[in-house]
Amino acid sequence: MSLKRGPDDNKSPEDKRRKPPPFCSVVREVMKLQSVRNLMEPILEPLVRRVVKEEVELALKKHLNSIKQTCGKGLNTSESRTFQLQFENSISLPVFTGARIEGEDGSNLRISLVDALTGKVVCTGPESSAKVEIVVLEGDFEEESDIWMPEDFKNNIVRERDGKKPLLTGDVIIYLKDGIGVVGEISYTDNSSWTRSRRFRLGARVVDSFDGIRIREAKTDSYIVRDHRGELYKKHHPPSLSDEVWRLEKIGKDGAFHRRLSREKIRTVKDFLTLLNLDPAKLRTDCLKHFHRML
Repeated sequence: MSLKRGPDDNKSPEDKRRKPPPFCSVVREVMKLQSVRNLMEPILEPLVRRVVKEEVELALKKHLNSIKQTCGKGLNTSESRTFQLQFENSISLPVFTGARIEGEDGSNLRISLVDALTGKVVCTGPESSAKVEIVVLEGDFEEESDIWMPEDFKNNIVRERDGKKPLLTGDVIIYLKDGIGVVGEISYTDNSSWTRSRRFRLGARVVDSFDGIRIREAKTDSYIVRDHRGELYKKHHPPSLSDEVWRLEKIGKDGAFHRRLSREKIRTVKDFLTLLNLDPAKLRTDCLKHFHRML
């Protein structure tokens, strides 16, 4: 006799173990969770709020710091300034050892401190009263460019030869006043023939340092420095009336033209100009027939 199987007879023991809990059990579990929630909510809510607040504040702080750094970089860039020393007048040529170095008009050399951006003299602030040193530079220093670094300037400073006096003597240190400095008595003790370029330049650099400000050095045009013996034959620009006639250009001392003029009793610049105005033909024919190009 066959036995009839019930609906649960085909289920495995595992399926039977997975039988859903009764409804009442579910209700009890929900009530327990709700109780736990009601119990923990007063504790967790302030904790969660505090954690969220701290995270938000930290994120805001990082953002603000980033903005400050960015703004700071921009501010430093805008405030960073470059000043420039420059010689206001050119050196009177020729230059001889032992002779005072002066400007073209016979006055003192002047140095000014200018703003590289505006070109105006810096007449206020600590930089306007900076300490400045006058140095000798190689004549070929940055001949083709006016852009150099402080190290380049330093490497082109010329020092005296072994056993010689300092190459530049006198008032080699000056102090700016309202952005302007006046060079006092300075002179060379040696000629420039022994250097690689056979020429010198004067340079000026600030001795002091100023935070955030680069002060660029100054340099003059290059020139030859001759021994003082050559000063005996130096031409005067402009010549004075009492100067001997050979002080004029193209008349060499004790040369043919000088001797010819002396025979005609033309010994000074005044004598020369007097005859030139009274009788230029005589000056041409009798005295300087081979020198007519000058006239």
